[in-house]
Amino acid sequence: MHHSYQTQILLLASLLIEQQEAMGYSYTTTVFLLLIAIPLSTAILDSHYYEQTCPQAEQIISDTIRNASLFDSKVPARLLRMFFHDCFVRGCDASILLDSTPGNKAEKDGPPNISIRSFYVIEQAKAKLEKACPRTVSCADIIAIAARDVVTQSGGPRWDVLKGRKDGKISKASETTTNLPSPSFNITQLIQSFGKRGLEIRDLVALSGGHTLGFSHCSSFQSRLRSFTSTLDIDPTMNAIFAESLRQACPEHNRSPSAGQFLDTTSSKFDNDYYKQIVSGKGVFGSDQALLNDYRTKWIVESFARDEQFFFKEFVGSMVKLGNVGVKSLGDGEIRLKCSLVNSS
Repeated sequence: MHHSYQTQILLLASLLIEQQEAMGYSYTTTVFLLLIAIPLSTAILDSHYYEQTCPQAEQIISDTIRNASLFDSKVPARLLRMFFHDCFVRGCDASILLDSTPGNKAEKDGPPNISIRSFYVIEQAKAKLEKACPRTVSCADIIAIAARDVVTQSGGPRWDVLKGRKDGKISKASETTTNLPSPSFNITQLIQSFGKRGLEIRDLVALSGGHTLGFSHCSSFQSRLRSFTSTLDIDPTMNAIFAESLRQACPEHNRSPSAGQFLDTTSSKFDNDYYKQIVSGKGVFGSDQALLNDYRTKWIVESFARDEQFFFKEFVGSMVKLGNVGVKSLGDGEIRLKCSLVNSS
């Protein structure tokens, strides 16, 4: 993606050099002007970023993820969600990993992030990387690579992760509720939320497929099961038999913190079952089921339900796009030595 941008710049440079040489000017002036015209704060990501400085980085991260997932089956879904939640707040800068301090409540303690947990897995990978190649691999890149690894290790597609992100220094819990899309959002709200991050409708539908790995607690969907409106008890877009099974899993006076529902029937496998569930009226979240009930997204859901490889292809493209959101360069970020703390000045 970034290569085409660089190619255009070089092409433009060569054309200007030819023109100016023909007019008797020195070409160094042109190159200098071109260099200052490129915004210096834009971090250009590269899939080979650590090839010289830490060639074993991806292997270290991959092994850490695999071992953690063997001990805890919830790790893949949590790490994939961590990537989404990080990138949607302040961009992909690992701000979600910073701990709260006495003077500041951080993102990880914001209401939408309470159930993510598994932050320790990223810390384990970071500790190993600091031994192998100190002060080299950013926590933001570890999250992006981990998100790819949990998809691949769960049977989904593999792709080259673009790297070179730096870690942010600010993290505020209050920004999670205003920036993260809610499970109760309608399609227009979802499109607006993704659009603010340069993501299109296809990206919205493809990235929602990340729900193929995952579990939801009752609190995120119980409003669809009882007193949905003044005249309807249950959300009418929900399959009636499925709604009844959810009501049993989430009784009215539920006291179990672990009660809830897997988001598709193959929750440990990355596949297109999530879309098949939506087509049959069994989307767990209102925001999931809404994808079928709007002409802008319905055809994409149906296409993904029919063709898993098409979903995989679109998901990869959208993950790469999401990974470019709000990327920090060294000018406004750093490489944290410990992912939960900013480096001391």
